[in-house]
Amino acid sequence: MSEPRSAPTVGQVVLGKRLQELREAAGLRREEAARVLRVAPATIRRMETAEVALKIPYVQLLLAAYGVPAQEAEGFIQLAEEANRPGWWQRFHDVLPNWFSMYVSLEGAASVIRAYEPQFVPGLLQTEEYARAILRGGAVGQIRHDDIERHVALRMERQSLLTRPEAPRFWVIMDETVLRRPVAGDPAIMRGQIDRLLQAAELTNVTLQLAEFASGHHPGTYGPFVLFRFAVPELPDMVYSEYLTGAVYLDAPPEVATHLEVMDRMAAQAATAHRTKEILRDLRKEL
Repeated sequence: MSEPRSAPTVGQVVLGKRLQELREAAGLRREEAARVLRVAPATIRRMETAEVALKIPYVQLLLAAYGVPAQEAEGFIQLAEEANRPGWWQRFHDVLPNWFSMYVSLEGAASVIRAYEPQFVPGLLQTEEYARAILRGGAVGQIRHDDIERHVALRMERQSLLTRPEAPRFWVIMDETVLRRPVAGDPAIMRGQIDRLLQAAELTNVTLQLAEFASGHHPGTYGPFVLFRFAVPELPDMVYSEYLTGAVYLDAPPEVATHLEVMDRMAAQAATAHRTKEILRDLRKEL
């Protein structure tokens, strides 16, 4: 059997889809591909959906069965070997839940990330002090100090995404609640956090908008969500929605289209990026 692992890398997702396309182009059903490897058809499905890692000998046999030319097959194998390398975030496997491991992988591969956050500053924009305070405040059960520090370290390392070469466009809409709720009873934490937001707002690839109380109800008040768009055609637009103990990933076109429409409507209703900077500066003076 192919080896399972906590969560696929984006490279494995892309190559799995490519394997499916090659099989279908060769006119083979999953049952026929399975006979090539002498495995159950479910194994082929799991390889194509990136539920298991891509075993290189299996991939070589499938590419030959699909009639892929030797030079193209060699390139595919090289990509598979790269995709199978653990992502940097897997160093945090001790505190990183499987359902969020996929998020970090998608985040690193996206060309556009659009987020709506009604309760907290998005992780990519949090200061260490803010992150530590909300992690402590939201901890349920026995969460060790060291675990919280590991979560903070992971969050800080993720933030390098915004300043790397070819950084994604990051467009965030936050409710005013995010900035009005006290954090750990220490105004200095929020002052530092607002300073961080103002700093981030100067990046050419970052857009911040605030949904003010005065603007009334908007269609995103049901909960936070993130829209991912990718430069690689094999990956469709995707929506991430988190709940208390897990998350869902949506890629069905009607669901993605609905979330995109909601995001666009919220962006039109929220304060402009320029006005948001003014609001942040005014809030900073109040603290």
